[in-house]
Amino acid sequence: MNSTLLRRWVTTALFTALVTIGTMIIQIPTPATEGFINFGDAFVFLTGALMGPIPGMLAGGIGSALADALSGYTHYAPWTLAIKGLEGLLVGLIVYRNWHSQSKLAMPIIGMTLAGAWMILGYFISGSFMYGWKVALTSIPSNAIQAVGSVIITIPLLIPLRTALNNSRKNQ
Repeated sequence: MNSTLLRRWVTTALFTALVTIGTMIIQIPTPATEGFINFGDAFVFLTGALMGPIPGMLAGGIGSALADALSGYTHYAPWTLAIKGLEGLLVGLIVYRNWHSQSKLAMPIIGMTLAGAWMILGYFISGSFMYGWKVALTSIPSNAIQAVGSVIITIPLLIPLRTALNNSRKNQ
């Protein structure tokens, strides 16, 4: 295994841990759906935007599902693996592959908004299966707050982190 590939795997593992911690550090319970609001999506967005679709998918899915399992929300972990994995993949496909300028924020905002919309829909679908669609509707506002809050948290972090990452790649 070459050093670049090893570095990529280690960085993906680090981002996976950050997603887990970011999801667990602030949890606001939502009793109707037995879930919680968190801002781990900010780390899912950062991973996809900075590292690409596959690391975004792995960190988003595994990190978030691990946080569910460790926080006692195991009933959501399989759903979260798929929902957050696809969320990270979407950000990677939209932002990482299409953001050609460090100064343009339109593509990151579009990508994170679409990924956040997927997350809201994904948890509505999972909640419909687990609790019925009427109860699942109650998850939409809290998931929307989570998605919007995560975009707001991510935007000011994204440009300096992207610049630092690009500089470290140039110095390798």
